[in-house]
Amino acid sequence: MKYDFDLIVIGAGSGGVRCARIAASYGAHVAVIEKQYWGGTCVNIGCVPKKLMVYASTFNGQVKDSRGYGWDIVPGHHHWSEFIAAKNKEIKRLNRIYISMLEKADVTLFTGHASFEDEHTIKISPSVLSGKQAGIKNITAKNIVIATGSSPTKLDIEGNAFGITSDEAFYLPKRPENVAIIGSGYIAIEFAGIFAGLGSKVDLVYRQPVPLRGFDQDVRQVLYDVIEQRKDIKQHVTTHPQKIIKEGDQYHLYLDNGEIIKTNCVFFATGRHPNLTGLNLEKLGIEKGKKGQLVVNKDFATNIPHIYAIGDVIDFVNLTPVAIAQGHALADRLFGNKIRKSNYDYIPKAVFFNPPIGSVGLSEDEAAQSGTVEIYISNFTAMRYSLTKRKVKTFIKMIVDQASQKVVGLHIVGDDAPEMLQGFSVAVAAGLTKADFNETIGIHPTSAEEIVTLHQLTRVTSRKN
Repeated sequence: MKYDFDLIVIGAGSGGVRCARIAASYGAHVAVIEKQYWGGTCVNIGCVPKKLMVYASTFNGQVKDSRGYGWDIVPGHHHWSEFIAAKNKEIKRLNRIYISMLEKADVTLFTGHASFEDEHTIKISPSVLSGKQAGIKNITAKNIVIATGSSPTKLDIEGNAFGITSDEAFYLPKRPENVAIIGSGYIAIEFAGIFAGLGSKVDLVYRQPVPLRGFDQDVRQVLYDVIEQRKDIKQHVTTHPQKIIKEGDQYHLYLDNGEIIKTNCVFFATGRHPNLTGLNLEKLGIEKGKKGQLVVNKDFATNIPHIYAIGDVIDFVNLTPVAIAQGHALADRLFGNKIRKSNYDYIPKAVFFNPPIGSVGLSEDEAAQSGTVEIYISNFTAMRYSLTKRKVKTFIKMIVDQASQKVVGLHIVGDDAPEMLQGFSVAVAAGLTKADFNETIGIHPTSAEEIVTLHQLTRVTSRKN
């Protein structure tokens, strides 16, 4: 059968765009369908605008710190609307860049909502991006990739319609003076820091005793303690929201411990779900997992061999660089006759709070499941705070497998932690030993040099402990 394209990619996010561009570079005839955001969640309502907001939230602290170095700068007023306008302008610029990259790669672009007519045919209908005036057309391909990403999930409680998610947070017309954030994962912690840094009072509500479930326990405790020291964020731990009631211009968030939080904004940061609505997957019988994600094999193929899925829709590790790696690997295999490897055992991750967190490899508990581990810890005030009233600590933790002496985990809380971890992630993924770290000369004076000068053993942990 003759098809219109060799490959159709549904979704122009980071993973889909990389897959399309690499496939086209091998000479494949490729189409991309996007219904709303060129560049996907990360560029429009995710990583990129969030990082810009994090930057904006740190300047107040930097101005205060500058006085310790002789500057007479006084903190001023933050103009939310001006910042949001500047952020939106930058996002539009990035949208154009994504479109330009695809066009330069000779990828055919379609705007509209995609749905399956059959195993090789995609119907494109009008969407937010295309406008109602757009017609309906069908296109066919030998191979199809689903890369439609994910969306925020709200808790199923009374009054949840009054709450917002990260999608809306990027476009709020004004900054709320009080914000109640439900959750303690990446998004909750980062937005707590953003709003607090810009002047809002934040209530952080979560079920765990400490935030960031899935991270190393010491890192979680350090973050909890950092937040506790702040006056602009109040933690409500081991509690669960019951309902939201609107009272005039305020919202009342009822908790299961009897507490009522009065706030201007309720923000759900309670997970995400795959964007699969309207794709008509049921018609094809494409298999889904318990969480609604698409089930794929090691080659990212669904139970229909020529239909693939990458990124958040497969709910593997929902990070932009992981989706990019998956898209690149799939295009290499399908059209480049290559096998591209990625190390998914040591995926670095970052939480852009203030101070930020960088992490790679195993937690102490995870590492101890396989044998005895040695723990090295350093906790110090970074040099930049030596002349300031703020004394921001840096926490570094290294986990070493005792038998092999390989560094199997490295976790940092402190300024520039993500920047440090990106380089050291290569070392951890390469299986370097503690001796390799010890033999490396540090850069002085930096916080990063502490990583290669961790000589004092803090403790030894095993599964029995």
